[in-house]
Amino acid sequence: MSVRATARLRAVRDGRGGTALPVLESDGPLALRRTRSPLAADARVTLVGAMSAPLNGDRLAVEAEVADGARLTVRSAAATVALPGARPDTGPATYAVDLSVGEGAALHWLPEQLVSARGSDLHMTTRVELAAGARLVLREEQILGRHGEPTGALTTRLTVRRAGRPLLDQQMAYGPGAPAGWDGPAVLGGHRAVGQLLVADPGFTDAPLPARPIGPTAALTPLAGPAVLVTAVAADARLLRRTLDDALDELLAGLKAHHHG
Repeated sequence: MSVRATARLRAVRDGRGGTALPVLESDGPLALRRTRSPLAADARVTLVGAMSAPLNGDRLAVEAEVADGARLTVRSAAATVALPGARPDTGPATYAVDLSVGEGAALHWLPEQLVSARGSDLHMTTRVELAAGARLVLREEQILGRHGEPTGALTTRLTVRRAGRPLLDQQMAYGPGAPAGWDGPAVLGGHRAVGQLLVADPGFTDAPLPARPIGPTAALTPLAGPAVLVTAVAADARLLRRTLDDALDELLAGLKAHHHG
């Protein structure tokens, strides 16, 4: 039997300089846990997988709202593994993530990797609505196949709007059924780990960054708004994470210097 589940969370200012979580609703395999934050103004939530999911045919969703002035970090406890399931006729699984970040609010959306196991079929969509003065750090990582196996079928789409206007709309497809060339030299070049890091911050308005390569397998691209996108491929999950973490550290250090300049 296919699973249908939606987890919801909402972060708001608590009136004491911090962030409260008046909505924290888990559902099915999607368990949300409040965790301790090292920063007093921030709330932190960890997404814990309560069972194997998504399987082919499952319909999963996560909805998160960060109200004006609130600050939230969301991580996951472990990688999400897309699996084929017991029945071959259930169709693809879907995993929808909907994020909303208000004026003066900040969201760090930093889940662990999504692993596309052999025989799985997953359509994942991430939609983000940002206020004009919102700040966002969003990381997505896809691992194409577990160790020693080919990838499943995976389609991902990331759509971001800022102040009601499009900021980014990116779709990728991998594995069986994907357009020819998905694993060729112009796309993955034989790599099996791919990721993207989006940083949106009003500070980029006054200090835009130029497009440039980051090492041999990553690139930074400024967007038509105060945001930058880092895309990367790597041989494995560890190298991919290192590349994106190094890029994020550099970007945040530059923004901090700008804010204090």
